[in-house]
Amino acid sequence: MSLEDTLYPLLKLYELAPQPVKSLAGRAYRALPSSLRYGPAYARFQSEAHQSEAWDEETIRRYQFSALRDSLLAAAKAPFYAERFAACGVHPAKFESLEQFKDYPLLTKQDLILHREQMLNPEFDAKQRLYISTGGSSGVPVGFYLHKGVSRPKEQAYLEAQWSRRGYRVGDRVAVIRGGVTSSRSDGGISYYDATRNWLILSSYHLTMERLPEYVAALNRFRPHHLHAYPSAALMLARGLEQIGLKLDLSLTSLLCGSEKLTAESQHYLEQFFGARVFHWYGHSERVLLAAQGRTSDHLHFWPAYGYVEYGEPDAEGNREIIGSSFHNHVMPLIRYRTGDYARIKDGVVSEIVGRDYEFLVSATGRRISLTAINMHDRIFEALLAVQFFQQQPGVVECRFQAGPQWQTSREQAMQSGLLKKLGDDFTLILRQVPEVEKTSAGKHKWLVSRLKQ
Repeated sequence: MSLEDTLYPLLKLYELAPQPVKSLAGRAYRALPSSLRYGPAYARFQSEAHQSEAWDEETIRRYQFSALRDSLLAAAKAPFYAERFAACGVHPAKFESLEQFKDYPLLTKQDLILHREQMLNPEFDAKQRLYISTGGSSGVPVGFYLHKGVSRPKEQAYLEAQWSRRGYRVGDRVAVIRGGVTSSRSDGGISYYDATRNWLILSSYHLTMERLPEYVAALNRFRPHHLHAYPSAALMLARGLEQIGLKLDLSLTSLLCGSEKLTAESQHYLEQFFGARVFHWYGHSERVLLAAQGRTSDHLHFWPAYGYVEYGEPDAEGNREIIGSSFHNHVMPLIRYRTGDYARIKDGVVSEIVGRDYEFLVSATGRRISLTAINMHDRIFEALLAVQFFQQQPGVVECRFQAGPQWQTSREQAMQSGLLKKLGDDFTLILRQVPEVEKTSAGKHKWLVSRLKQ
């Protein structure tokens, strides 16, 4: 077990604590050895990540077959999977080659919403699982369980391994603009120091032209080695600084840009403006798959030992849905999980993850809030089938939600206060339950419907 997972339920209390308390507790925590903070699995995954970069195709196939078989055997113990596998006539105990895997049924987000508890492996008790909930990039709320002492240490090890491709070293100072809530007031503070990781957390909610000098001052004081930001936030910072003629008085080693689409043109612009290489990757809260740019290539490559990737049939534009199967999470394996994300494949590699363009809500004072930052990792969206934001005037946003069978109207107040904490006091939020949220002509869910004049 890892201390990180044990303390995870207290994370929000830590974030709400006064800065002196955060700094004292954070420094004490960071002084602990990584083996205690992240648990014994962390070192194993560190080694595995670095070694796997040199694996040949045969080594990859052997590893993936073994890891998939372990995941299938763990999944078969859960009532949901046992019934699905039997209906399809597949038996994990008879799994003998990767070619047989296509016979197993696909898993959807709707399956997770409706059957999550039946997907748990009964061999693990509640103390061995960690519940995570996310609105996701599609606006379909999904809850799931991670394997304590395994899933999050694995993620940490792999993130550090891939960031090292752009010069990151554990302990480096990092400035973060990724949705951390520094204040719910539109005129509140823009940053706080997270001593647990030696990171400066900057608000992506207060990034306006008027307050850009504050961001420059904070960054120049902290002097980070890396800027870890949503692509949309990094672009807003760069374009804003360019317009007012400001630059940072420091040299960055890299820009770490994940969680949103990043075009080749935007990456080139960021690298030119900041004078540092950009590193882009693809992952998701479910911890099923992870892909990252190479040391010299800007194409995305899936880590072979992280999870097993497949692709759906090409759509009208030639893009293919990413389908993943998790390794190592035997508490709740996800088998052939349809992520809802699409990849553009060129010459056998992923040239681009085709996600939504940058989507923003606009406040009454003109602040632009990236919907990526609104993603909720708690139970606010629990038991909802879909969430969609609608806006036709600055400062007023309607949150439309489609309730599932377990939804209770008494939870609306918690959803309202949780969303307003992120949006800020220059928003009016209206909650409205709808029988079905608006979809595109192709039947895909829309996270944002905006009628604002551009």
